[in-house]
Amino acid sequence: MLNRRQTLALLGGVAAATALPFAARATSQPLKTLRIGWQKNGVLALAKGQGALEKRFEQRGISVSWAEFSSGPPLLEALGAGAIDFGPTGDVPPLFAQAAGGNLLYAGTYRGSPAGSAILVRKDSPIQSIADLKGKRIAFKRGSSAHNFTVKALRSAGLTVADVTASDLSPSDAAAAFTAGQIDAWAIWDPYFAVAEKRPETRVLATAEGIVESWSFFLSNGDFTAAHGDVLTEVFDELTIVGRSAQENLDETIKTLSKITGVPEDIQRVALTRKGSDLGSVAAISDGAVAYQQALADEFFDLKILPKKLNVSEVVWKGRPA
Repeated sequence: MLNRRQTLALLGGVAAATALPFAARATSQPLKTLRIGWQKNGVLALAKGQGALEKRFEQRGISVSWAEFSSGPPLLEALGAGAIDFGPTGDVPPLFAQAAGGNLLYAGTYRGSPAGSAILVRKDSPIQSIADLKGKRIAFKRGSSAHNFTVKALRSAGLTVADVTASDLSPSDAAAAFTAGQIDAWAIWDPYFAVAEKRPETRVLATAEGIVESWSFFLSNGDFTAAHGDVLTEVFDELTIVGRSAQENLDETIKTLSKITGVPEDIQRVALTRKGSDLGSVAAISDGAVAYQQALADEFFDLKILPKKLNVSEVVWKGRPA
C-alpha cells in the first residue's frame, strides 16, 4: 500500500513547461533532435522506456529528447510555443490550446478506457450520487479531459459547473488536497486514479463509463510538421508497432511500464486491464474524431468555458495515411 509521501512523490515528478530545456527550433535546419512531451501512461511512455524511437531514427542521425508533464494543458502550451515537437493529451486541452493561438495540429488518435477516469470521494463522505455534489467542492485540472468529464457527469444529474465549487488543481495538488480533506470530490484519470483507488479511504463515486467517450490525441507543432512530416509518419508507424506488441504481451508490458514510470505493477495492471483499454489503438485522425472534437468545442463555447468559437478541422494534419 502506498503511503501519502509515496503517492505524492509519484504524482509530483513532473517537468513544468517553464523549465523545459528546449528552445523553439529553427525549422529550416535539418532535424537533429526530436523533442517529445510525455505523461506517465500509454504507448508513448512505453516507447520511451524501450528506446524504440531512438533505435528507429539512429541511422538518420536524429536523437530523441523527452520532457515529462502531469497533464495536457502545460504539455500543449510548450508544444504550441515550439518548445517540443510532439506529445499526447486528452480531448479538452487541444481546444484551449487552439483558442489561445497555439501553433499545433492534431496528428493522430488513441482510445483509452472510459473506466480509466473517475470522480472520487472519501469513503466516509455523505456524497452518494453525482446529484449530491451540488454545493460541494470538486477538483479537476481546468482544460483537461477531467474538465469535460465533470461537465458531463454533472449534466447527467441535472447540474452544471455553476452548481459546485470548482477547484483548478494539478493531479499532484489535487491528491494532496483530497488526502487532507480540503476538497469533497476529485475528477481524475489513470494512473492517478488507479493510485488513489488503492487507498482505503477512497471511494469511486462514478467512472466516465456511459457519461463521456474516451478520445485522446497525439498533437504536433505546426512548424515541425510542415518541415518534417516524414519523421512524424515514422513516429506513428513505430508507436503502432510498440502498442500492438505491448497489448499482446500485457504481463511483460506491465513490468516494463512500472519500471519506466515508477507506478507499481499492481496499479499498472489495474489501469491496463480496464474495459476497453488497448495500447495498440493508435490511428489517424478520423472524421469521427474531428466531429467529436467539434461538438465538444461548440459545447464549451456555448457554456462560456472557451473564449471563442473554433473550427477544429483547420488544425488537423492531412499528411498521415489512414
